[in-house]
Amino acid sequence: MASTGGKFRLKTVYKNKRSIGPLHTCGSVAVSGDGSKLVTCVAEEAVLTNVLTGEEICRFAGDTQSITSLCLTPSASQLIIFTSAPSLRVYEIPTATTRNKIHPVRVVARAHDAPVHVCTIDPSSTYLASGSADGVVKVWDIKRGYVTHIFKGHGGIVSALKFNFPRDPSVVVPQNTLQLITASVDTRIRIFDLTATTKKGDQGARPIAVLEGHVSVPRGLDVTPDGKWLISGGRDSVVLVWNLHAKSGGVKSAEASTGKGKSNSPVLAQTIPVMERVEAVGLLLAGDLVPSSSASQLRFYTAGEKGVIRIWDVKDSSVLYSLSPVADLKTEDQEEQRQIVEAVYLPSISTIVSVHADQNILFYDLNTRNLHRQLIGFNDEIVDAVFLSPNAPKSVDSHIAFATNSSLIRVYSTTGLDARLLTGHTEIVLSLDHGAGGQLFASGSKDRSVRLWAPAPPNDDLPTEWGCVAICEGHAESVGTVAMSRTFGEGGTTGVQFMFSGSQDRTIKMWYIGDVPLVYDASQHGQSLMKCKSLTTHKAHEKDINSLDVAPNDRLLASGSQDRTAKIYGIDFSRATGDRSAHGEIKLLGTCKGHKRGVWTVKFGRSERVLATGSGDKTVKLWNLEDFTCVKTFEGHTNSVLRVDFINHGMQLVTSASDGLVKLWNIREEECTATMDNHEDKVWALAVSTDERTIVSAAADSVVTFWQDCTEEEEQENEAKRSELVLREQDFMNYLSLHDYRKAIQLALAMQQPGRLLSLFKDIRATPSESAADVSSVTGNGAVDEVLRTLGGSDLARLLRYVRDWNPNAKTSGVAQGVLYAIMKLRSADDVIAAFTDEAQEGILQSSGQESVKSTASGNTALKELVDSMIPYTERHLSRMDRLVQDSFVVDYILSEMDDGMFDGQDVDAMDVDTEVSS
Repeated sequence: MASTGGKFRLKTVYKNKRSIGPLHTCGSVAVSGDGSKLVTCVAEEAVLTNVLTGEEICRFAGDTQSITSLCLTPSASQLIIFTSAPSLRVYEIPTATTRNKIHPVRVVARAHDAPVHVCTIDPSSTYLASGSADGVVKVWDIKRGYVTHIFKGHGGIVSALKFNFPRDPSVVVPQNTLQLITASVDTRIRIFDLTATTKKGDQGARPIAVLEGHVSVPRGLDVTPDGKWLISGGRDSVVLVWNLHAKSGGVKSAEASTGKGKSNSPVLAQTIPVMERVEAVGLLLAGDLVPSSSASQLRFYTAGEKGVIRIWDVKDSSVLYSLSPVADLKTEDQEEQRQIVEAVYLPSISTIVSVHADQNILFYDLNTRNLHRQLIGFNDEIVDAVFLSPNAPKSVDSHIAFATNSSLIRVYSTTGLDARLLTGHTEIVLSLDHGAGGQLFASGSKDRSVRLWAPAPPNDDLPTEWGCVAICEGHAESVGTVAMSRTFGEGGTTGVQFMFSGSQDRTIKMWYIGDVPLVYDASQHGQSLMKCKSLTTHKAHEKDINSLDVAPNDRLLASGSQDRTAKIYGIDFSRATGDRSAHGEIKLLGTCKGHKRGVWTVKFGRSERVLATGSGDKTVKLWNLEDFTCVKTFEGHTNSVLRVDFINHGMQLVTSASDGLVKLWNIREEECTATMDNHEDKVWALAVSTDERTIVSAAADSVVTFWQDCTEEEEQENEAKRSELVLREQDFMNYLSLHDYRKAIQLALAMQQPGRLLSLFKDIRATPSESAADVSSVTGNGAVDEVLRTLGGSDLARLLRYVRDWNPNAKTSGVAQGVLYAIMKLRSADDVIAAFTDEAQEGILQSSGQESVKSTASGNTALKELVDSMIPYTERHLSRMDRLVQDSFVVDYILSEMDDGMFDGQDVDAMDVDTEVSS
C-alpha cells in the first residue's frame, strides 16, 4: 500500500466481512432433501443456514419459549415448529437471504396439552403428525390448519413417529394404504389406519396393530417404500425387523380382538443386537433399487451412544462398515459428548447427517464413506486463535484454529463453516501458536502438556485433516502460553527448530522440535507419539506466565506475567549436527516495569526493535529494546487489554480487550484510528493474516468475526461521492442561473440539502414576476407550482419534513408556511398520505434532512407525527401575526389622532404657499 510519495498509508477502515456465531445450541435439527439448507435452534429461535456457503439465510421469530420439536416439509417450502407453550407455528421458507425475522403464517396457540417432542411430515408435504408428552398423537392438515386425527392410548411420552404411504411400482392399481406408526415409552409400537373413520363415542381411533418386542424406549422407526418391512431401534440396544404383510397373527390387534382380524398381520421377522443404545435408525436405498419382499436385501444404519454411524446388513446381522471421525476419546465426559442424539438420511445425495450431544453436526458421504462436512454448533468461550497454511505456499491462511473452553481444538476453513475437531488433550486447551510457514502449530493445555499438530497430505477430494505428531511433557502446572520459532532451519527445508512454553508453575521451557514431521501420517494413528526433548527450564516470574513471543529473527524471547512485568531474554540455540545434539538456553537481558496490573500479552515489532505489552491496567505500552524504557502509552480501552499485534510495517497496533472492542492505533500520533465492535464479552483471541487484509477476533460470547481491510475501497467511495457532489452542485447553480426551478428543486431534494432549497424558495419569494401566469400562481412562480403539483411520493414527504424543520424558526417560518400553503392548495390529502405510505414501504425516513433511518411506521402514522409537530409552532406564528395586526391598528389610530390634533381638522393636503407682494 505504498503511496506515490514512498510513505505507507494508514489503515483506517475494517468492516465486518462475516461472522461465525452459535449455530446450534439445543433442540432438534432439520435438513432439506438436497442437503443445502439446515434449520437449527439457537436459544429460543430457529435459524436457517446455507450449508454450502455458511451464510445465515434468516431467523424465525419465536414466542420467547424454547423449541421442543421442528421439521421441514420434504419440499423445503415450510417449517413447522412446536414450542414449550405448547404452540404450533408454521413458517414459509424464504427464497433469498433476509435480515428481517420471518413471522409465522399460522399459529395454533395450544396445539397439545403437553410439550411436543417428536413430529414428522408425510412424503407429500400434506399431513403433519405430532406426538406429545401426555401420549397423544395428532395428525394435522398443513395447508388448511386443522386436526384430521387424534390417537390416544399411548402409555407415556411419544418417542417416534413414521408415516407409511406405500408405493409399489410392481402394482398397477395404486394402494390406498395410509398409516401412521408410533412408538412410546411403554415400549410398544402402534400402527394406525388414517383412512378409517372414528366411531361415535370412541376416545380416538384405535390402532390396527400393537407390536411388542422392545424392552426399552423405541427411538427410531422406518418403513420400506413398498410398505412391507418396518424397522425399529431403541435404547434396549437391539434393532427389530417387522414383516408388515405376514400371513400369521403374532401380535395384538384391535380388530382381531373383535373377530374381524385381517389376513395380513405384522410379525417380528428378525432381532439384531447392536450393543449400544440406539437413538436413530433408518433404511438405506441401494441406488435407485426399491427393497423387495425379501428382508435379506435390506440395509440400515444405526446411531447412538457411541457416536458412530454403523451400516448393517439384515441378512447377516453384521456391520458392513462404520462412519466416524478419527478420534481418541480418553475421558467419559468426551464419550458422553460424542453421543449421537439424532440422525437424518438424505437419499437424494447419499448422505447421513448426525447430530451429536456436543452440538456438532456431521455430514457423511455414503459413496466415499468419509466425513464430508462438519458444522460446529457452539464454540463456547473462545480463548485463542491462530491462522494456518496447510497447503503453503500454494494457499496461505486457508484455515484458522480456535482454542475454546474444551479439550478439542477447532480448525475452520476461512471460507465457510466446515470445521474439524482435533482430539488429544484431556483438559481445556488454553493457547495456540503456529510456526514459520503456518503448517505446524502447537497447543498448550491444562493437562500440563504441549501438543504439536500437522496437516495430512493434501487430497483434492477431501477437506484437510490434521493430526497430533508430537507431545511435550514436563510442566508441573497448566501450560498457559506457547511460542514457536519464527524462522525455518538452515536452507529453509528443515522446518521449525525450537519452541517455548510458559506455565502456571512460573517456568519457561525450551523444546527442540527439529525432528517433528511436518505432515501427519494417518496410517500411524494409534501408535506412540514422538516426545520432544526439553533443552532448558528457566524460573522466569514470581506469578503465572500469561504470554510469550519470539522475535521475528529468533534472537529474543519476551514473557508477560501477572507480576506486572515483561522480561526480555536472549536466545542461544544451536541445531543438531552429526553426533552433536541440539543445544539451547535463554539469558535475561532486561525487565520492562511500568504496568500497574498483570501483563496479559506481549508482542515484538516486525520491523523495529520494540515490544508492545497489554495489561490489566487498560493500557498498551511500547518499549524500547535498547534500554527497556517505555516510549509510548496508548489509553482508550475501558477494561483489560488481552491481545496486541503490529500491522502495516509497524506503523499501527491492533488490540482487543475485555470491553468487547477491537481497536486500531496510530503509533506515531498515539491515537485510536478505528474501533470495531461486534462482541458482547471479553475478546480473548486476535489473529492477523499474513497479508494483513484480515483481522480475526473471537470472544467469550462464542462469536468469531472476520474484519476485512476496506481502507482503499472507502477512500475511493468517498472520492466518488465528492466528485458526484461537486457535479451536482454545479448543475444546481446552472439551473438557478437559467431559472429552471423545477430541476433545481428536484436536484436539491436528491442531494438532501435543505439549506439550498430554503435559499431557493426565499429567492423566488423575493423576486416578483410580472408574468400573468406567475401572478396567478400560488407560490408566485408557475414553474414552482408545477413542481409541487407533480412531485414524487418520497420527494414530497422529504419536502414536508424540511418544512417541519423550517417552521419552528421565526426567520424561516414564512418560507415554511408558504410552501405548506402551496402543497395544501395544489395536492389532495390522498396524495400526501400516499407519499408517506410510499416512503414507509421503502423503509426510509429522513431525520433532520441528513440521516436515513429505518422505520416501520405506516404512512398515516408518519403523517400524523409530522402534523402534530407542526401544529404548535403554526399556532404560535398565527398568534404572533394576530398581535402584529392588532398593533398595526393601534399605530394607525395614533397616526390619525396625531394628524387631527396637529392641523385642527384642516385639509392637510392643502399647503400654504408664500407669495411675494409687490409694494
